[in-house]
Amino acid sequence: MSRISRRTFAASTAAVAASAAFGFKPARAQAYPGRPVTVIVPWGAGGGTDATARIVAALLEKDLGQPFNVINRTGGSGVVGHSAIATAQPDGYTIGMLTVEISMMHWQGLTELTPRSYTPLALMNEDPPGIQVSSSSPYKTVKELAEAIKAAPPGKFKASGTGQGGIWHLALVGWMQAMGLPANQVAWVPSNGAAPAMQDLAAGGLDLTTCSVPEARAIIEAGKARSLAIMAPARNPVFKDVPTLKEAMGIDYATGAWRGIAGPKNLPPEIASKLTAALKKVYDSAEFKDFMTNRGFGTVWGDAGQFTGFMDKGDAQMGEAMKAAGLSKA
Repeated sequence: MSRISRRTFAASTAAVAASAAFGFKPARAQAYPGRPVTVIVPWGAGGGTDATARIVAALLEKDLGQPFNVINRTGGSGVVGHSAIATAQPDGYTIGMLTVEISMMHWQGLTELTPRSYTPLALMNEDPPGIQVSSSSPYKTVKELAEAIKAAPPGKFKASGTGQGGIWHLALVGWMQAMGLPANQVAWVPSNGAAPAMQDLAAGGLDLTTCSVPEARAIIEAGKARSLAIMAPARNPVFKDVPTLKEAMGIDYATGAWRGIAGPKNLPPEIASKLTAALKKVYDSAEFKDFMTNRGFGTVWGDAGQFTGFMDKGDAQMGEAMKAAGLSKA
């Protein structure tokens, strides 16, 4: 080694040592993101998850100075998109939006993925189910409805809101369990979503629906239905006249469809921390709050640790509901 190259090597070594001594972060963290980031959405364009992901991506781009490109990866009841997030390179350049289905799909035997298959970054949203009846229903309060359900033979009351084993079906099962009733006390009529279920409710084909109040909003505002309660810890400020189950019945039961941002497992901690901090700025921004509020979407913040605990609790809750309804294959 020449004298010059020895000096250069020694100087480089000294610089690295000095950087470490003074706590300078690696260039990887300082430069991130140095190129466009892909944001995978497991559901189709135009839906609530897609809309939420796009406002989050736009605000991340504004803050971090690189494009955050939303890609819809649909199929397999959410398995395709959730798998794409989990199997991406853990370098911060592919992240995605997890939805409540990640705590349901493995119980159904659709995938081996669980909430623990990711690096959670932030919980951004939760929409609890409401309990809706038609405007012609004799039940004016959720307590009156519950008493009638208890007194009726199993299957007399009919409900809908989504397909068999979907989040709103499991919300109904959880409510029945919380009241000490069999999972099938109210018969579930599968539907292709909340919109057709609400139409069926208004037409008199159902006794109740358990879908989110934002999804029921159009029929409610048309005067064809009313929401009696929501399965949430607190009222939705957009629908402030709708009480919680705890307020109306003393039942401390809450669930809901939620959305959060995560990366693949083993995301570098410095990148994960930077993304969580940026997502908190998004969550606190007026643009995000206005966007979500105008659509009636609930906003709930959870940092990486809180999001992990939230998903673990929901995973166990969904497992119990699915087993009670005979829908679990685990």
